[in-house]
Amino acid sequence: MREFGIPGKKQTVSRVSILTGLTRKEVQRVLAAQGESGVDDTRERYNRAARVVAGWVRDPDFADASGDPIALSPEGARASFSLLVKRYSGDVPARAVLDELLRVGAVEKLDDGRIRLLSRAYIPSTSDVDKLDILGADVADLVATIDHNLQRSGTDPRFQRKVMYDNVPEEAIAEFRALSAAQAQSFLEAMDKWLSRHDRDRNPDQQGKGRVRAGVGIYYFEENVEQRSEDK
Repeated sequence: MREFGIPGKKQTVSRVSILTGLTRKEVQRVLAAQGESGVDDTRERYNRAARVVAGWVRDPDFADASGDPIALSPEGARASFSLLVKRYSGDVPARAVLDELLRVGAVEKLDDGRIRLLSRAYIPSTSDVDKLDILGADVADLVATIDHNLQRSGTDPRFQRKVMYDNVPEEAIAEFRALSAAQAQSFLEAMDKWLSRHDRDRNPDQQGKGRVRAGVGIYYFEENVEQRSEDK
């Protein structure tokens, strides 16, 4: 982990596994015994799978005439799952990505062998610790935005808004969940397409100075007001 890293890149369990010939599980076991953390690798696996799903949704090479993701053959030079993984997840084996997406229910295998996308977003199904590490990054970004807006006192504010009503009948909640999820997903996909065109990892010819991490996050909230009153 310490001596055979690539300059400028974080060392990962996957690379150590390749270098040593040990399985990833065995590498994790040794690291855990030595008090090392496998958190970076967990986050990397999440990012790679998420990029594959996002690429499937936005890349016209993997879509039909209407722009919807098509079912992909496992291998092939055009519109295949292996090509999708190579384009959006580097040198990670396509089989490993497929196993992960199958495990969380993001894709399914059809009778003819093709792979169909079921969910337009990748949601990890790992341990609670892994989930907290991955999702905790969202909390950090939200807190950073709140802190920025407080410190700048209205100068150069970052967008931070919400819409909320506190007397909505339970019968309307299911419809609102579906509506908010659909519209939020559509908006995020539009932002993803714009950012991907300006990201130098995706487009090495993109000009400009510096390196900035930027994005937009959306979250849903819901609370039973009557239950809250009873608890008090």
